[in-house]
Amino acid sequence: MPPEPTDPEDYDYEKCPFYGQLPVRGQLREGTVVSTDMAKTVIVEREYDVFVPKYDRYMKRRSRIPAHVPGVLDSLEEGDEVTIAETRPLSKTKSHVVVENRSGDQ
Repeated sequence: MPPEPTDPEDYDYEKCPFYGQLPVRGQLREGTVVSTDMAKTVIVEREYDVFVPKYDRYMKRRSRIPAHVPGVLDSLEEGDEVTIAETRPLSKTKSHVVVENRSGDQ
């Protein structure tokens, strides 16, 4: 559980799974932050293997998922390992929220 928000009047409780009313449901996914260019949003990339029966081998695939960053986890940087959780749609492209920074420092 991250620390409580320092400025409760300006904090966005509507999109916070920790101190707000945002329900977290569905899958938890782990990945690496590859972009922090947008406000309150990060792009999380995850790599996985897919079996190709024709060649009897595995092929690497990757997916990039936009995720909302709650105000209490604002200190994310590129290269951080994070856990994201599925939520209701938060915008046109975001349906995930960051719930844990696994890089050690929060």
